[in-house]
Amino acid sequence: MNKKVLRLIVFAIVIGMFVFLGLGLKENTSAVGVGDPAFDFELEDLDGNLHKLSDYQGQVVVLNYFTSWCEPCIEEVDILQAFEDNYNDRAKLLIIDRGETKKNVKEFIDKYQTTSTYLFDYNLKVSKKYNVIAQPETFVIDKNGIIREHIIGPVMLQQLSELVEKYN
Repeated sequence: MNKKVLRLIVFAIVIGMFVFLGLGLKENTSAVGVGDPAFDFELEDLDGNLHKLSDYQGQVVVLNYFTSWCEPCIEEVDILQAFEDNYNDRAKLLIIDRGETKKNVKEFIDKYQTTSTYLFDYNLKVSKKYNVIAQPETFVIDKNGIIREHIIGPVMLQQLSELVEKYN
């Protein structure tokens, strides 16, 4: 192959990589983080009812990203249930499933006897807006709709309790 043609191919590949990376970074700049207004999503629950984050305006909201096969998520299910049992009058807990079927989540709910509100992010659009890359990840949103905390990994009951008191 001619050296000139080879150089053009390499040059085109390098330019393509920069364009691809640039578009990826541009997409991430629309993600929200601590200190930003929370992205107002609309997701369906197990029964097909739609929930908007803005439905809970004026309340502290705890968003927990989860999957039914995630070991740390399984470990924190009792903690989240205890949190909901003790703080449901002071904060709303929304557990957002990342890309699974309702059947899988229903089996999880039945197995662990949780009464939390589970929402479905089938295409991971909401997860991307919150820059969630794993699970569990938890966000605490204050009464004004501002993200105040982002916890990566399992949460502790005392930790969540203190945060709800802090932002309530």
